[in-house]
Amino acid sequence: MADLTHEGAADTSTSSEKKLGLSALVALVIGSMIGGGVFSLPQNFASVASPGALLIGWAITGAGMLCLAFIYQNLSARCPDLDGGVYSYARAGFGDFIGFQSAWGYWFSAWLGNVSYAVLLFSAMSFFIPVFGDGNNLPSIIGASVVLWLVHALVLRGVREAAYINTILTVVKVIILLVFIVAVLIAFRIGVFTADFWGRMMVVEGSRPEIFDQVKNTMLVTTWVFIGIEGATVVSARAAKRADIGKATVIGLLGALAIYVLVSVLSMGILDQANLAGLKNPSMAGVLENVVGPWGAKFVAGGVILSVAGALLAWTLFAAELPRVAAIDGIFPKIFAKENVRHSPSFSLWITNGLIQIFLILTLFYAAGYQAIFSIATAAILPPYLFSAAYGLKLAWSGERYGPGESRTGGIVLGLIATFYGLWLCYAAGDSMLLSSLLFTPGILVFLWQKKSQGQPMMKSYELAIAIAILALAAWTLSLVISGNLQIA
Repeated sequence: MADLTHEGAADTSTSSEKKLGLSALVALVIGSMIGGGVFSLPQNFASVASPGALLIGWAITGAGMLCLAFIYQNLSARCPDLDGGVYSYARAGFGDFIGFQSAWGYWFSAWLGNVSYAVLLFSAMSFFIPVFGDGNNLPSIIGASVVLWLVHALVLRGVREAAYINTILTVVKVIILLVFIVAVLIAFRIGVFTADFWGRMMVVEGSRPEIFDQVKNTMLVTTWVFIGIEGATVVSARAAKRADIGKATVIGLLGALAIYVLVSVLSMGILDQANLAGLKNPSMAGVLENVVGPWGAKFVAGGVILSVAGALLAWTLFAAELPRVAAIDGIFPKIFAKENVRHSPSFSLWITNGLIQIFLILTLFYAAGYQAIFSIATAAILPPYLFSAAYGLKLAWSGERYGPGESRTGGIVLGLIATFYGLWLCYAAGDSMLLSSLLFTPGILVFLWQKKSQGQPMMKSYELAIAIAILALAAWTLSLVISGNLQIA
């Protein structure tokens, strides 16, 4: 906690704003990655893979995500002038239009994700207060709205203060996860874990999957649990030390990876694959209940509440901060750059949370409508990862921002692996990635309007080609939806 700020550091801003130190940045990375999904990992993995396939899947995923984390570390060090993280890297590497679409997709995904966090928060609270049901009834929406505007008020008091609360929540939820890990480690039975190690007796959707298919399925699950790895880069303008951004990204990734692996692997030594796959989510509750008794389920439910609350706060910061940086760069409307006296992105925060409130109400009256839009926006956060990796590869390949005689071999290899993994993430998103073209299409109009208002040329020739490709893909996707060949769910 003492590292939260570094007043007087040589590279701090001359602004009166107090900056974020390493511990706060690490907490933002971990807090944004570890939300509600970790509590469902045991069932999610057991339903598609055996222990052997799971270990192989984690090895591949860990290598890919670690390369991406090193890309962010490298870019934050070589590009100290870029303060918007994934958006800034996409813009610097591939132009204004790609940069805008990255910011547009990231922003939509961030605030729509917060709607789902708010619903999940009160669904978890129903373990203790049954009136909240599945988290989308009237009492839940009222409660979620109160929480939303409490978080809003907290962030308005300053990013540093909000980050401090997030640090506390992150520490608490990590402790809860460690308690679970220790409990299942003590109760772990190697005989259960190895009974069907390669899944020869597994049945998934009426067939026995080959080991390759099992590994692929584990990686489809892991696609989403690392969303948030870029957290420190999004708030890089508020970091006390530039070097802390890359450190926080790598430390946060390694911490989250260790927790994910231990939770999912150790659970397979408590219950066999069939029973684990049949658990109700959050499945960690069923695993711990099997180890310590009924109180274990409520202990995990409490963990879900604190974990989701922390993720809600972290993503509120990201969803408000990125449009502010994009507005300063002239990509978003200028008014999004407005801050209050505490240096909080006030206008961006009001717009973001206003949209969240509207969609919270929508979940009450038309839950299917929210789910449809959320499925479209879910995958929109993945292209910025790909563009970040590709930008790292571009710099290493061209030698831009490298010193004379500095070796670029490691950077090229790292960039190739991270770019390939970024492509894999987009592929693994499947139909969600295809549906996201419907979200990027209106972004084209906003981009053109912003360019016109600034008196700038509308689009370069390659940007126009990309825009036409997006429109064509959106038209094709819409035709598939209308014909019933593609489901929005």
